[in-house]
Amino acid sequence: MSVGENIKRLRETAIIRDNGGPGSKAISGANANGKTPARGKLTQDKLAELLGVSFQAVSAWERGEYLPDTANVIKLAEVLNVSASAILEDRPGTFRTKDAVYDWEHMKTFVKTTARACGLPETLRSVDYAEEKHKGQTRSNTDLPYISHPLTVACHALALGIRDDATVAACLLHDVPEDCKVPPEDLPFSPEVRELVRLLTHETLPRENRRPILDPYYSAIAGSPKAALIKCLDRCNNLTTISWGKSRADAYIIVTETEEYFPALLSALKSTLEYNDAYWLLKYQIESMLDIYKRMW
Repeated sequence: MSVGENIKRLRETAIIRDNGGPGSKAISGANANGKTPARGKLTQDKLAELLGVSFQAVSAWERGEYLPDTANVIKLAEVLNVSASAILEDRPGTFRTKDAVYDWEHMKTFVKTTARACGLPETLRSVDYAEEKHKGQTRSNTDLPYISHPLTVACHALALGIRDDATVAACLLHDVPEDCKVPPEDLPFSPEVRELVRLLTHETLPRENRRPILDPYYSAIAGSPKAALIKCLDRCNNLTTISWGKSRADAYIIVTETEEYFPALLSALKSTLEYNDAYWLLKYQIESMLDIYKRMW
């Protein structure tokens, strides 16, 4: 694709927040709870306004009449939350993408059916509780209901043969404290479920100097094989969504923190006999995704 075609494609697939801007500030970004607000179309007029150029200039770029200069390429990359190479590379074509592999309502049915069949009462209650608490929230940079994420984590656990009620319930509830402002101790579930969710919950992370929060957080999780399992399942799903509009800076943080902290969690799984199969699969999935992102960096 030409530069003009790249600009047009990136503009038309961009997400605009209600506050009117794109990039890390208003396009392809998430709010304080990590959820995507309302979406809107990024017009040529709006893009021109954000860049400080005329809409005729944007139109001319997209038609290939002339190329943006270096300063405007840098601005475009910042506004559209992509790398400059995504704008300048002559790409032979594009791929169709989709927000989800599995429909969230089908996953919900699967989890509830399995919970009834296997006698997992807390898992059964957790499905509806998590869905209600996450109501109105969406996955970052998509229209996908946020509940699809905890359901994916729970389905992943069940697919690995996990039938421990507290573990699967905590898979469904792990984001409720941070995203729905419900303290773990206030969750209407068993002490074991509340403790697993507490271990998986951390305070808001700053952009810089994250280690004072993350070091004790991951150390505590590594001491609980069940919590380590849930966190690895959670990271598998989150790694698959890095390409959903994450900035390169955010992607770099996710990849490097995964490399640093997850070997200890995987080791905890390896040391737990009942999680040996899960360890092999999760190590393969996590390290394969990290390798793909690094090779494409």
